[in-house]
Amino acid sequence: MTELTEEGIILELQARTKDELLRELAAAAQRLCPELAAETVRLSLLEREQIGSTGVGGGIAIPHGKLPGLNTLLLCFGRSSRGIPFEAKDRLPVHLFVMLLSPLDMAAEYLQTLGQISRLLKDESIRAKLLQAASAKTVQQLFSRAA
Repeated sequence: MTELTEEGIILELQARTKDELLRELAAAAQRLCPELAAETVRLSLLEREQIGSTGVGGGIAIPHGKLPGLNTLLLCFGRSSRGIPFEAKDRLPVHLFVMLLSPLDMAAEYLQTLGQISRLLKDESIRAKLLQAASAKTVQQLFSRAA
């Protein structure tokens, strides 16, 4: 799996709405990859959300999109202790967000990474640890062990 760096982790999201969340994750992506325009990232995520919510249920969402000009997969993680309404399949607020951005020409790696993220977050004990993690380092370690 693509490495999740500590710089790509937001332990407490400020967002209260889906749009605010997409903006916050897009800004995190821009911090990791300054050549990305946060608004371009947000629009890519929003375009994917219009197909169907990436809120998979169980307090999890995996917003993702493909971007021209990106040359590697990019991961960001965000956590909301209060939860954010995200039109998830179970209609419950989402607490854990993993954003995946991909270049246009990395379809196989993109799908493989989406699958790895999905398998990781299906593990109830991992979800509990992510919800309780006191540091970005702990979150990063949970992801790297699952790679």
